[in-house]
This record gives sequence, C-alpha cells and structure tokens, in this order.
Amino acid sequence: MSDLGNSEIQGKRILVAGAGGFLGQHLVERLLQAGAEVLAVSRRPQGESRARLQRIRADMVDRAAIRSIFNELSPDIVYQLCGRPDGGRDLSLVIPTLESDILTTVNLLLAAAEKPVRRFITTASLEESVGGEAPTSPYAAAKMSSVTYAKMFHRVYNVPVVVLRPFMTYGPKQPGTKIVSYLIRSLLSGEVPKLSSGTRMVDWVYIDDVMDGFLKAAVAAGVEGETFDLGSGEMVSIRDIANRVAVLTESDVQPAFGALPDRAFERERSADTDTTRLRLAWQPRVPLDNGLALTIDWWKKQLAAEGSMPDKVG
Repeated sequence: MSDLGNSEIQGKRILVAGAGGFLGQHLVERLLQAGAEVLAVSRRPQGESRARLQRIRADMVDRAAIRSIFNELSPDIVYQLCGRPDGGRDLSLVIPTLESDILTTVNLLLAAAEKPVRRFITTASLEESVGGEAPTSPYAAAKMSSVTYAKMFHRVYNVPVVVLRPFMTYGPKQPGTKIVSYLIRSLLSGEVPKLSSGTRMVDWVYIDDVMDGFLKAAVAAGVEGETFDLGSGEMVSIRDIANRVAVLTESDVQPAFGALPDRAFERERSADTDTTRLRLAWQPRVPLDNGLALTIDWWKKQLAAEGSMPDKVG
C-alpha cells in the first residue's frame, strides 16, 4: 500500500459511486487507509458501515437520490466508477450501457455543478475510438459519450473534472469472468481455460498501481480537464499471459487457444505513461509477474475457503 497523496486526502469527504465494483472496492479501502471519510454508494447491498465509512444504497440513474446525497453529505471529491464494463457487441447491451455509464455520469456531473466539489474523477476506456473512428461496441460508445459530457461540464460549468483511463487492470477481487481471474481460477482448479487465439496485444496494469493513480488524480494541482492513461506502456499478448499464469500456478493443464473465436474490432493500444508521469507524478511499480503472483495467491485463498482447491493442480 502506497502513501501517495494521503496527507491531502486525510479528512476529506469522498464519494465513491460504483463502490461495489472491482475498482470501487479497492478504492474505498485505499481512501480509508489514507484517512478519508468515505461515502460508498452502490445499487447493491455492501455490508455494514463503520468508522469513516458510510455505505449508501442508491442507483445513480436516480437523479433525485443523487441530489439528496449531495445536499445532505456535501462530498469534497467524487469518483464516478459506475458502469457496465462489457465489451460485447450484443444489441441487448445498448440500453444497459447507456443507463449505467452515460446517465449515471451526467447525473453526478449535474449534482457537482449545482453543489460544487473540489475534484470530480471519472474514467475513460482503452476501448474508446481514436482518430475519429466509430466506436466498436455499446460500451465503447457509452464511455466516449460519458467522457465528452465530463469535459463539457468542465469547460462550460467549471466542474473540476479529471479523466483517468485505466488499461487492462487485474488483481485480487476481480470477477472470475475477467481474463486473468478466469485463467487463474481455471488452472488452480485443474480445468482447461478456453480462449481465443490469444494474439491480441494488451497493456496490463496491477490494481494497486491503478489505485495510486486514482489518489494522485484527486490531489494533483492544475490538471482539471485533462485525461491520463494508467498503464505500463508495454504490450503483452493474452497468450503470453496465459502461459505465465500456467507456469506460476505450476499447472499441468494447457490453455485451449482457438477454442473461442477472436472478437471483432479489438483495439490494441499502449498507455501514454510519459504524460501521466509528468503531470500526475505517477508511474506503475508492480512488475507483471509480481502482480500475477499476488493475484494467484489471493485466488488460492479464495478457492481454499470455497473448498474447491484440488490437492494437486492439473
């Protein structure tokens, strides 16, 4: 755990919208460790509140609920992490991504414009189009629209927005449907992970590094209106990740490459780490193999607790 930005965050009242998700869970804990008062908002039950942590069940699609939270609790800093990170192309995803990404972002921006905050942090996606290309999924279109609204609110209504673009984030607590968690859980359980060709090149970044960036973005001076990449700047194929996980788990099981079709329009891009280092004083610290090992250790404990860890992997 890093102490980056802790002194400036200590005592601040910070609202985390989407606190029940992968990023949100980690962010809540990091903010508490930094001494903040955290307002953790989620549509789903989250458990009990405790010292400096107030858990709130609310849907950020509900504008009245958001206004009530802002009026009653007056957050200093807002993190907008609501969303449905599903890069599928199904027509059925259009409305859910519109609601979970665009409407939630706009509703929170409206509240922050009406009752000003010190910083409003939202996220972009590596799936977004570049160079004027059309987006390639409902999720990508929704994230692009959300970021456009955020930048408009900064320019027109002076909301102090900072946009962060986490690249392929992985680590403990990530759902088992995501690629790294899926690989680890499958191999530890002696099951064959079914993959596409695995040739896609991806910029991978460990969750603790991403959280460092989130804290930095809350306190860095003069960065409003800007977008920052949070990634390693290095590209590693999914096939390579699968092979590394197989070695680190000491599994005899071999991933089944080509068992699934490659998804069309997948983007390959690496993070602009130079700009983020210069403007946020941030850079990733956790090497890829170290991050994978930490994630494997977490999954071993989870599977042991579930009673689904075999005596011998593979």
